Amino acid sequence: MPATRAPRVPAEERLFSLVLALLSTESGLTKAEILANVQGYRQRFTPGGDNASLERQFERDKDDVRELGIPLETIETPGAAGNNQTLRYRIPKGEYDLPLDVRFTPDESALLSLAAMAWREGALSADSRRALLKVRSAGTDDSAADDTGADDVEDPRGMAAYAPRLRTRDAAFEPLRSALDRAAAVRFDYITPGEHEPRQRDVAPLALVQHGGRWMLCAHEFSTGGTKNYLLSRIVGPVTTHHPGQHPAPAGAGERALAELDRIWAERTARIAVQPGSDAERRLQRRRGTEVDGGGVLVVHHVDPQILAEELAAFGPEVRVLEPAALREQVAARLRGLVADHTDPEETARG
Repeated sequence: MPATRAPRVPAEERLFSLVLALLSTESGLTKAEILANVQGYRQRFTPGGDNASLERQFERDKDDVRELGIPLETIETPGAAGNNQTLRYRIPKGEYDLPLDVRFTPDESALLSLAAMAWREGALSADSRRALLKVRSAGTDDSAADDTGADDVEDPRGMAAYAPRLRTRDAAFEPLRSALDRAAAVRFDYITPGEHEPRQRDVAPLALVQHGGRWMLCAHEFSTGGTKNYLLSRIVGPVTTHHPGQHPAPAGAGERALAELDRIWAERTARIAVQPGSDAERRLQRRRGTEVDGGGVLVVHHVDPQILAEELAAFGPEVRVLEPAALREQVAARLRGLVADHTDPEETARG
Protein backbone atom coordinates (compact mmCIF):
# COMPACT_ATOMS: atom_id res chain seq x y z
CA MET A 1 0.00 0.00 0.00
CA PRO A 2 1.58 3.35 -0.99
CA ALA A 3 2.48 5.78 1.76
CA THR A 4 -0.02 8.57 2.39
CA ARG A 5 1.27 11.87 1.13
CA ALA A 6 1.60 14.53 3.82
CA PRO A 7 -0.96 17.34 3.45
CA ARG A 8 0.47 20.48 1.94
CA VAL A 9 0.70 23.45 4.31
CA PRO A 10 1.02 26.89 2.65
CA ALA A 11 4.30 28.65 3.35
CA GLU A 12 2.73 31.65 5.06
CA GLU A 13 0.85 29.38 7.49
CA ARG A 14 4.08 27.54 8.27
CA LEU A 15 5.90 30.84 8.92
CA PHE A 16 3.08 32.10 11.12
CA SER A 17 3.04 28.88 13.15
CA LEU A 18 6.81 29.12 13.55
CA VAL A 19 6.57 32.72 14.81
CA LEU A 20 3.75 31.79 17.17
CA ALA A 21 5.67 28.84 18.60
CA LEU A 22 8.85 30.85 19.15
CA LEU A 23 6.87 33.64 20.83
CA SER A 24 5.27 31.14 23.19
CA THR A 25 8.49 29.88 24.76
CA GLU A 26 10.83 31.58 27.22
CA SER A 27 13.65 29.04 27.06
CA GLY A 28 13.51 28.50 23.29
CA LEU A 29 12.95 25.43 21.11
CA THR A 30 15.50 23.17 19.47
CA LYS A 31 15.35 22.44 15.76
CA ALA A 32 14.16 18.90 16.50
CA GLU A 33 11.33 20.19 18.69
CA ILE A 34 10.25 22.62 15.98
CA LEU A 35 10.33 20.09 13.16
CA ALA A 36 8.44 17.47 15.20
CA ASN A 37 5.70 19.72 16.54
CA VAL A 38 5.11 22.94 14.61
CA GLN A 39 2.42 23.15 11.94
CA GLY A 40 3.95 22.95 8.48
CA TYR A 41 6.97 20.90 9.57
CA ARG A 42 5.49 18.07 11.62
CA GLN A 43 3.47 16.79 8.64
CA ARG A 44 6.72 15.96 6.81
CA PHE A 45 8.88 15.06 9.82
CA THR A 46 10.10 11.44 10.08
CA PRO A 47 11.18 10.45 13.62
CA GLY A 48 14.64 8.89 13.39
CA GLY A 49 14.60 9.26 9.60
CA ASP A 50 16.16 11.48 6.96
CA ASN A 51 14.89 15.04 7.48
CA ALA A 52 17.67 16.85 5.60
CA SER A 53 15.32 18.62 3.16
CA LEU A 54 13.04 19.67 6.02
CA GLU A 55 16.02 21.08 7.92
CA ARG A 56 17.00 23.10 4.86
CA GLN A 57 13.44 24.40 4.70
CA PHE A 58 13.71 25.50 8.33
CA GLU A 59 16.99 27.32 7.61
CA ARG A 60 15.31 29.22 4.75
CA ASP A 61 12.29 29.99 6.93
CA LYS A 62 14.56 31.46 9.62
CA ASP A 63 15.99 33.82 7.02
CA ASP A 64 12.50 34.79 5.84
CA VAL A 65 11.38 35.52 9.41
CA ARG A 66 14.39 37.77 9.94
CA GLU A 67 13.80 39.44 6.55
CA LEU A 68 10.39 40.46 7.90
CA GLY A 69 12.15 42.32 10.74
CA ILE A 70 11.23 39.77 13.42
CA PRO A 71 13.98 39.41 16.09
CA LEU A 72 14.66 35.67 16.05
CA GLU A 73 17.33 34.78 18.65
CA THR A 74 19.68 31.80 18.77
CA ILE A 75 20.65 30.51 22.24
CA GLU A 76 23.52 28.09 22.86
CA THR A 77 23.05 25.36 25.43
CA PRO A 78 25.57 25.63 28.31
CA GLY A 79 28.37 23.11 27.86
CA ALA A 80 27.47 22.45 24.21
CA ALA A 81 28.87 25.51 22.46
CA GLY A 82 29.08 25.08 18.69
CA ASN A 83 26.64 22.16 18.57
CA ASN A 84 23.93 23.15 16.10
CA GLN A 85 21.64 20.33 17.20
CA THR A 86 21.35 21.77 20.72
CA LEU A 87 20.83 25.39 19.67
CA ARG A 88 17.54 26.84 20.88
CA TYR A 89 15.49 29.42 19.01
CA ARG A 90 13.07 32.00 20.37
CA ILE A 91 11.54 35.40 19.66
CA PRO A 92 11.83 37.76 22.68
CA LYS A 93 8.24 38.81 23.16
CA GLY A 94 9.16 42.19 24.65
CA GLU A 95 10.92 43.16 21.41
CA TYR A 96 8.01 42.04 19.25
CA ASP A 97 5.08 43.35 21.28
CA LEU A 98 2.87 46.05 19.88
CA PRO A 99 3.40 49.48 21.49
CA LEU A 100 1.66 49.78 24.88
CA ASP A 101 -0.77 52.36 23.55
CA VAL A 102 -1.91 50.10 20.69
CA ARG A 103 -4.66 47.68 21.68
CA PHE A 104 -7.50 46.12 19.70
CA THR A 105 -11.01 45.38 20.82
CA PRO A 106 -12.53 41.98 19.87
CA ASP A 107 -14.49 43.70 17.08
CA GLU A 108 -11.35 45.37 15.72
CA SER A 109 -9.46 42.06 15.81
CA ALA A 110 -12.31 40.41 13.92
CA LEU A 111 -12.22 43.15 11.26
CA LEU A 112 -8.45 42.68 10.87
CA SER A 113 -8.99 38.96 10.36
CA LEU A 114 -11.67 39.66 7.75
CA ALA A 115 -9.29 42.04 5.98
CA ALA A 116 -6.63 39.32 5.91
CA MET A 117 -9.13 36.84 4.47
CA ALA A 118 -10.09 39.35 1.78
CA TRP A 119 -6.45 39.37 0.66
CA ARG A 120 -6.01 35.62 0.68
CA GLU A 121 -6.09 35.24 -3.12
CA GLY A 122 -3.75 38.18 -3.74
CA ALA A 123 -0.28 39.29 -2.74
CA LEU A 124 0.71 41.25 0.36
CA SER A 125 3.78 43.42 0.68
CA ALA A 126 6.47 42.54 3.20
CA ASP A 127 5.29 45.43 5.40
CA SER A 128 1.71 44.10 5.34
CA ARG A 129 2.87 40.58 6.18
CA ARG A 130 4.97 41.93 9.04
CA ALA A 131 2.04 43.91 10.42
CA LEU A 132 -0.40 41.01 10.20
CA LEU A 133 2.02 38.64 11.90
CA LYS A 134 2.51 41.14 14.72
CA VAL A 135 -1.21 41.80 15.16
CA ARG A 136 -2.04 38.10 15.15
CA SER A 137 0.77 37.16 17.50
CA ALA A 138 -0.48 39.80 19.93
CA GLY A 139 -3.51 37.55 20.34
CA THR A 140 -1.39 34.89 22.10
CA ASP A 141 -1.88 36.71 25.40
CA ASP A 142 -4.47 35.68 27.96
CA SER A 143 -7.54 33.93 26.64
CA ALA A 144 -6.55 33.93 22.97
CA ALA A 145 -3.59 31.66 23.61
CA ASP A 146 -5.54 29.47 26.02
CA ASP A 147 -8.39 28.97 23.58
CA THR A 148 -6.10 27.76 20.81
CA GLY A 149 -3.52 25.82 22.75
CA ALA A 150 -0.83 28.03 21.20
CA ASP A 151 1.18 28.16 24.44
CA ASP A 152 1.79 24.41 24.25
CA VAL A 153 4.10 23.51 21.38
CA GLU A 154 3.35 19.84 22.02
CA ASP A 155 -0.25 20.41 20.86
CA PRO A 156 0.06 20.68 17.08
CA ARG A 157 -3.70 20.75 16.58
CA GLY A 158 -3.86 23.94 18.63
CA MET A 159 -1.37 25.59 16.32
CA ALA A 160 -3.20 24.33 13.27
CA ALA A 161 -6.43 25.86 14.58
CA TYR A 162 -4.69 29.20 15.07
CA ALA A 163 -2.97 29.27 11.66
CA PRO A 164 -4.30 32.16 9.52
CA ARG A 165 -6.33 31.75 6.39
CA LEU A 166 -4.23 34.43 4.74
CA ARG A 167 -2.72 33.69 1.33
CA THR A 168 0.27 35.87 0.48
CA ARG A 169 1.04 34.40 -2.92
CA ASP A 170 0.72 36.24 -6.19
CA ALA A 171 -2.14 35.51 -8.57
CA ALA A 172 0.23 33.62 -10.89
CA PHE A 173 1.14 31.06 -8.22
CA GLU A 174 -1.74 28.60 -8.63
CA PRO A 175 -1.68 28.37 -12.46
CA LEU A 176 2.10 27.96 -12.38
CA ARG A 177 1.91 25.25 -9.74
CA SER A 178 -0.75 23.49 -11.80
CA ALA A 179 1.49 23.70 -14.88
CA LEU A 180 4.37 22.20 -12.90
CA ASP A 181 2.15 19.31 -11.81
CA ARG A 182 1.15 18.69 -15.43
CA ALA A 183 4.66 19.30 -16.88
CA ALA A 184 3.05 21.90 -19.15
CA ALA A 185 4.70 24.94 -20.74
CA VAL A 186 3.12 28.35 -20.12
CA ARG A 187 2.88 31.83 -21.57
CA PHE A 188 2.60 35.08 -19.61
CA ASP A 189 3.39 38.79 -19.84
CA TYR A 190 6.31 39.94 -17.70
CA ILE A 191 7.52 43.43 -16.77
CA THR A 192 11.30 43.58 -16.76
CA PRO A 193 12.81 46.02 -14.23
CA GLY A 194 13.35 49.42 -15.82
CA GLU A 195 10.72 48.85 -18.52
CA HIS A 196 7.15 50.18 -18.56
CA GLU A 197 5.55 47.70 -20.94
CA PRO A 198 5.38 43.93 -20.37
CA ARG A 199 6.86 41.42 -22.81
CA GLN A 200 5.46 38.00 -23.59
CA ARG A 201 7.40 35.01 -22.26
CA ASP A 202 7.05 31.36 -23.28
CA VAL A 203 8.63 29.07 -20.69
CA ALA A 204 8.68 25.57 -19.26
CA PRO A 205 8.38 25.85 -15.44
CA LEU A 206 11.12 24.05 -13.50
CA ALA A 207 10.40 25.06 -9.90
CA LEU A 208 8.53 27.53 -7.70
CA VAL A 209 10.78 28.73 -4.90
CA GLN A 210 10.54 31.26 -2.11
CA HIS A 211 13.64 33.37 -1.49
CA GLY A 212 13.82 36.38 0.79
CA GLY A 213 10.08 36.16 1.40
CA ARG A 214 9.19 36.40 -2.30
CA TRP A 215 7.99 33.74 -4.72
CA MET A 216 9.97 33.15 -7.91
CA LEU A 217 9.59 30.89 -10.89
CA CYS A 218 12.65 29.11 -12.21
CA ALA A 219 11.95 28.22 -15.82
CA HIS A 220 13.46 27.23 -19.16
CA GLU A 221 12.89 30.06 -21.66
CA PHE A 222 12.27 28.74 -25.18
CA SER A 223 13.40 31.87 -27.02
CA THR A 224 16.89 31.90 -25.50
CA GLY A 225 17.30 28.27 -24.48
CA GLY A 226 18.46 29.42 -21.05
CA THR A 227 17.21 29.09 -17.49
CA LYS A 228 15.88 32.24 -15.84
CA ASN A 229 14.19 33.31 -12.63
CA TYR A 230 10.97 35.32 -12.77
CA LEU A 231 9.53 37.25 -9.84
CA LEU A 232 5.86 36.30 -9.62
CA SER A 233 4.84 39.83 -8.64
CA ARG A 234 6.08 41.04 -12.05
CA ILE A 235 3.86 38.64 -14.01
CA VAL A 236 0.87 40.58 -15.31
CA GLY A 237 -2.31 39.20 -16.76
CA PRO A 238 -3.26 35.53 -17.03
CA VAL A 239 -0.91 32.54 -17.17
CA THR A 240 -1.96 30.27 -20.04
CA THR A 241 -0.81 26.87 -21.23
CA HIS A 242 1.37 27.04 -24.32
CA HIS A 243 3.81 24.98 -26.41
CA PRO A 244 2.39 21.45 -26.80
CA GLY A 245 3.97 18.38 -25.28
CA GLN A 246 5.32 17.40 -21.89
CA HIS A 247 8.13 19.38 -20.27
CA PRO A 248 8.88 17.66 -16.96
CA ALA A 249 11.16 19.45 -14.53
CA PRO A 250 14.39 17.58 -13.68
CA ALA A 251 14.88 16.30 -10.15
CA GLY A 252 16.43 18.81 -7.77
CA ALA A 253 15.51 21.85 -9.89
CA GLY A 254 14.17 23.72 -6.87
CA GLU A 255 17.29 23.20 -4.80
CA ARG A 256 19.52 24.26 -7.69
CA ALA A 257 17.43 27.40 -8.19
CA LEU A 258 17.73 28.31 -4.51
CA ALA A 259 21.48 27.66 -4.57
CA GLU A 260 21.85 30.03 -7.55
CA LEU A 261 19.77 32.70 -5.80
CA ASP A 262 21.92 32.32 -2.69
CA ARG A 263 25.03 32.75 -4.84
CA ILE A 264 23.67 35.98 -6.35
CA TRP A 265 22.61 37.19 -2.89
CA ALA A 266 26.11 36.60 -1.51
CA GLU A 267 27.77 38.52 -4.36
CA ARG A 268 25.49 41.57 -4.47
CA THR A 269 25.94 44.09 -1.68
CA ALA A 270 25.06 47.73 -1.10
CA ARG A 271 26.62 50.18 1.36
CA ILE A 272 23.92 52.22 3.04
CA ALA A 273 24.22 55.02 5.60
CA VAL A 274 21.29 55.05 8.05
CA GLN A 275 20.14 57.46 10.71
CA PRO A 276 21.10 56.11 14.16
CA GLY A 277 18.10 54.77 16.07
CA SER A 278 15.81 54.97 13.05
CA ASP A 279 13.34 52.35 11.85
CA ALA A 280 15.57 51.87 8.80
CA GLU A 281 18.56 51.02 11.00
CA ARG A 282 16.59 48.49 13.05
CA ARG A 283 15.03 46.73 10.06
CA LEU A 284 18.07 46.69 7.81
CA GLN A 285 20.35 45.44 10.59
CA ARG A 286 18.04 42.46 11.07
CA ARG A 287 18.24 41.40 7.43
CA ARG A 288 20.12 38.20 6.87
CA GLY A 289 23.85 38.75 6.44
CA THR A 290 23.84 42.52 7.10
CA GLU A 291 27.21 43.78 8.32
CA VAL A 292 28.11 47.08 10.01
CA ASP A 293 30.95 48.86 8.22
CA GLY A 294 33.05 51.67 9.66
CA GLY A 295 31.12 54.75 10.71
CA GLY A 296 27.84 52.88 11.14
CA VAL A 297 27.41 52.16 7.43
CA LEU A 298 25.43 48.98 6.72
CA VAL A 299 26.49 46.44 4.10
CA VAL A 300 23.26 44.84 2.85
CA HIS A 301 23.00 41.74 0.65
CA HIS A 302 20.30 41.48 -2.00
CA VAL A 303 19.24 39.57 -5.11
CA ASP A 304 17.19 42.15 -7.01
CA PRO A 305 18.40 45.79 -7.04
CA GLN A 306 14.96 47.00 -8.10
CA ILE A 307 13.31 45.39 -5.07
CA LEU A 308 15.95 46.79 -2.73
CA ALA A 309 15.50 50.26 -4.26
CA GLU A 310 11.76 50.10 -3.56
CA GLU A 311 12.40 49.10 0.05
CA LEU A 312 15.00 51.81 0.62
CA ALA A 313 12.88 54.53 -0.96
CA ALA A 314 10.15 53.73 1.57
CA PHE A 315 12.49 54.79 4.39
CA GLY A 316 12.80 58.30 2.93
CA PRO A 317 15.47 60.47 4.59
CA GLU A 318 16.44 57.72 7.03
CA VAL A 319 18.73 56.11 4.43
CA ARG A 320 21.39 57.26 1.97
CA VAL A 321 22.83 54.83 -0.58
CA LEU A 322 26.61 55.14 -0.85
CA GLU A 323 27.29 52.27 -3.27
CA PRO A 324 26.60 51.14 -5.90
CA ALA A 325 25.81 54.29 -7.87
CA ALA A 326 23.16 52.51 -9.98
CA LEU A 327 21.19 51.60 -6.86
CA ARG A 328 21.48 55.17 -5.55
CA GLU A 329 20.01 56.48 -8.82
CA GLN A 330 17.17 53.92 -8.69
CA VAL A 331 16.21 55.09 -5.18
CA ALA A 332 16.46 58.75 -6.23
CA ALA A 333 14.27 58.07 -9.28
CA ARG A 334 11.57 56.55 -7.10
CA LEU A 335 11.65 59.50 -4.73
CA ARG A 336 11.44 61.95 -7.64
CA GLY A 337 8.48 60.01 -8.99
CA LEU A 338 6.79 60.14 -5.60
CA VAL A 339 7.23 63.92 -5.46
CA ALA A 340 5.87 64.27 -8.99
CA ASP A 341 2.81 62.15 -8.16
CA HIS A 342 1.96 64.44 -5.25
CA THR A 343 2.69 67.75 -6.94
CA ASP A 344 -0.09 69.80 -8.53
CA PRO A 345 1.21 71.05 -11.92
CA GLU A 346 -1.01 74.13 -11.72
CA GLU A 347 0.35 75.03 -8.28
CA THR A 348 3.90 74.55 -9.57
CA ALA A 349 3.21 76.82 -12.57
CA ARG A 350 1.71 79.55 -10.38
CA GLY A 351 4.65 79.27 -7.95
